[in-house]
Amino acid sequence: MTEIDYELFAIRYATRDAQRSAHFIGGDPHDGPMPMDYFVWVARGGGRTFVIDTGFNAEVSARRQRTFLRDPVEGLAALGIDANAVEDVILTHLHYDHVGNFDRFPKARFHLQERELAYATGRYMHYPRLSHSFEVEDICGIVRLNYARRVLFYNGDAELAPGLSVHAVGGHSAGLQFVRVKTARGFVVLASDVTHFYENMASSRPFTTAFHIGEMLEGFDRLLALAPDESHIVPGHDPLVMKLYPAPSAELEGIAVRLDVPPSGKAPSRADYSGGH
Repeated sequence: MTEIDYELFAIRYATRDAQRSAHFIGGDPHDGPMPMDYFVWVARGGGRTFVIDTGFNAEVSARRQRTFLRDPVEGLAALGIDANAVEDVILTHLHYDHVGNFDRFPKARFHLQERELAYATGRYMHYPRLSHSFEVEDICGIVRLNYARRVLFYNGDAELAPGLSVHAVGGHSAGLQFVRVKTARGFVVLASDVTHFYENMASSRPFTTAFHIGEMLEGFDRLLALAPDESHIVPGHDPLVMKLYPAPSAELEGIAVRLDVPPSGKAPSRADYSGGH
């Protein structure tokens, strides 16, 4: 089938203040402020709309002490997307900030790596160091959706539509996947948490929440292998995304940005870190 070009958007729905040392395994020698943003994404084209991750809600935000900027579902509505009509939701993984609000997409089928649900319901959840990234009610909800035949499972890479594919990497979470989307500027790779910040990948220093560090490092390589270059990779939590890409309209300034156009500046890249750390 002929590949189509998708419109591609990031919607920022929450943020939190944090220090650099919180974002790199082993800390950071130049500690200082390094805020973290939270996003959901949308790929729209060929008569189909794919929502990529569903964020968290105000209750979870308050409990986890995040700054809740807007309801992710209302952010989608600002782009003209009705959650009640969405038929495809890609879940990059099941951490609390990527799967909350799943219940607000009543017609959707959910695309997930099988290994992720096995991980989130398996023996490793005995350990708070790993289970703290999940909300148990979210996981129970996905199990119920599976019983309702609304979860499509993958064991590795898969093309979901012409020009749109998912790619399994693990690492940060056992069944983490990222999304590759054909746009007018070529393929864009939505990294989700394969790299939280541009700097994690650029410096080959993984984020602190880790299931398998080796797979995290390999994940950086897979992002690079599937993108035309580093400027086509979009990290999962970097506030720079809102600065490098334009808003779809004046009304959406500070709320959403277009990822199907080139960035307006340069983000940290591997060339800035000779030999890594």
